[in-house]
Amino acid sequence: MDISKDTLKSLSQSALFQPKEQMMPVKEGDGKMVIGIPKEIVFQEHRVALTPDAVKVMVANGHDVIIESGAGKGANFTDQEYSEAGAQLYYSAKEVYQKAVLIMKVAPPTLAEIEFMQPQQTLVSALQLTVQPKDYMRKLSEKKIHGIAWDYIQDEEGVYPVVRAMGEIAGNTSILIAAELLATGRHSRRAMLGNVTGVRPSEVVIFGAGTVGESAARAAIGLGATVKIFDQSIYKLRRIQTDLQRRLFTSTPQPDAILAALKTADVAIGSIRAKAGQTPVIVNEEMVGQMKYGAVIVDVSIDHGGCFETSEVTNHDNPIFIKHDVIHYCVPNIPSRVSRTASYALSNIFVPILLNFGEHGSFEGVLRKYHGVRNGVYMFNGTLTNKYLGEAFNLPYQDLDLLIAAFT
Repeated sequence: MDISKDTLKSLSQSALFQPKEQMMPVKEGDGKMVIGIPKEIVFQEHRVALTPDAVKVMVANGHDVIIESGAGKGANFTDQEYSEAGAQLYYSAKEVYQKAVLIMKVAPPTLAEIEFMQPQQTLVSALQLTVQPKDYMRKLSEKKIHGIAWDYIQDEEGVYPVVRAMGEIAGNTSILIAAELLATGRHSRRAMLGNVTGVRPSEVVIFGAGTVGESAARAAIGLGATVKIFDQSIYKLRRIQTDLQRRLFTSTPQPDAILAALKTADVAIGSIRAKAGQTPVIVNEEMVGQMKYGAVIVDVSIDHGGCFETSEVTNHDNPIFIKHDVIHYCVPNIPSRVSRTASYALSNIFVPILLNFGEHGSFEGVLRKYHGVRNGVYMFNGTLTNKYLGEAFNLPYQDLDLLIAAFT
């Protein structure tokens, strides 16, 4: 069929007025992530960053989750549970690090694990500055890693949700540990932590009125014990009485008051958290020497040095030692003792954050919108953004907001 020139001209002119196809912008919610969960290899770290239930949520929202076989074993989660939740199982940490865009860990990666990491990966883990080797930050910087410390992430109210959750677990668990040590064992008092009609109630002395101290006090009161709390902050002491809805013995840590309380105490809990550096020692060895035979000290502050002069770091396999006839429990990372509960608590916090990453489709997009996540960033594209880390490791650091603006 022949088409005349006039017909072709007419068709061409009409085509000019037809709507043209255009590339549609990608919605923010279309960002798909590949989340990697390697097995924790740090000594006695049994928690896992995401539970099978959390994995199921991420997969249902269109994301891929890859996990190293056995990653959930320490928290009593099986590979089958993760597989049924939609996770892809791998049998080497190297494969997980190679394939994931975002790495979720509880403990910071070791230097050997950093070697597996890919350029510009996003790492979400604890920071634990005091135990890191000097070249730790340099190794991450060479990989141009985006680093987020989950212990510095804030929520909408400016609270550190992971620190609070782990503090609640440590506080509650410290009382359960003390109750067990008080009742059983060769050096124990064979006494119950609590209150029975007609019998003098147990006495618990708590140093520190923060989240750990409040949780410990709540648990001890629930068992019927008499509780005494010491803290430098009158505000915290007043707040803890309000939160617990009862009048307690409270005091600033004056030596005479501490000694008087320890002489009759069955249990002493150390839960002081230093703002920076090592926890101050407020109970000296002489005071410990005047405690009852078989009394129990649980020094939760041992993670930062301990607040009892007699404290020495122990571990979950050999958790106690006896000094001055007093039982000392000084195991760092108490939440790892109840790793399943702690893993659920971590997942409840991490899932909304990860969904925000998927919604905004980029690391920079999340940082622009969520100040709380931005507060946890210590490295952006390999550049250190945390002043305190820069000073500790003698490395240059830059303002995060300027880096985000320059990067985009």
